Amino acid sequence: MATNTGKGYRQGPVKKRSQTENPNARTFIKRGEDGKFMAVSKKPFKGVRKE
Repeated sequence: MATNTGKGYRQGPVKKRSQTENPNARTFIKRGEDGKFMAVSKKPFKGVRKE
């Protein structure tokens, strides 16, 4: 798991998770290791790989 540095970024990757962008709603969707949607955000998630 990534660790917070307190400086606006994270150190290391968030493993077993990914994110994809929904261009229609202009949101980012985070997926867990089982492929289910976990969370939605208007900004990209920090430290989570993009699909």
